Amino acid sequence: MKQGIVESLTGVTLIAGGPVAKRDLTAALRLAPMLVAADGGADRALALGAVPVAAIGDMDSISAAARARIGAGLFPVEEQESTDFDKALRHIRAPFVLAVGCLGGRVDHELAALSVLVQRHVMPCLLIGRQDVIFAAPREMQIALRRGDRFSLFPLASLRGESDGLRWPIAGLDFAPDRRIGTSNEALGPVRLRMEAPGMLVIVPRGRLPAALAALLGAMAWGGA
Repeated sequence: MKQGIVESLTGVTLIAGGPVAKRDLTAALRLAPMLVAADGGADRALALGAVPVAAIGDMDSISAAARARIGAGLFPVEEQESTDFDKALRHIRAPFVLAVGCLGGRVDHELAALSVLVQRHVMPCLLIGRQDVIFAAPREMQIALRRGDRFSLFPLASLRGESDGLRWPIAGLDFAPDRRIGTSNEALGPVRLRMEAPGMLVIVPRGRLPAALAALLGAMAWGGA
């Protein structure tokens, strides 16, 4: 860690202040062993028996006890124009981030986190919830899903794309948050997705976390981000 940046050669698990299931934290740490907290997420982590190496945010939610436990790993970012989740992502350098505690709590916090996903789409980041894994679609990706898996698309911008392996292909459709969305589609097997621009969220079942992570890392390797 240097100059306010948390650096890792492996994936980083980022814990925010929303609800976090122990199994989700454990699953994330198995794939991304460095644990970082977004502000009050430090208290969530400590309550689950895990100690973050760092806490990043405006520090208006973290407890005094958590501050003392983390000590030199506190990275205050004193501005109010962005969320703590955004602040944390901006100050992490890692191959990918798995985020817990962003889903299942306050809706405004969830929406803010989803907005950040499409803004910070260059570094792979996946949100893990009780039922879902959510990530920003790269320009091109292939994900190893099984026949019948739910595959939902939710646009946060106006854009178009193409697909292979979906029950209802998306070619020729104009997506926009105030018009057409693409929830509850279904995989026929492996799915290939091509988007004309950033701005699309992909939602797959929680059990497909490894496949989703592999798809994003593969897209980065192909230069498809």
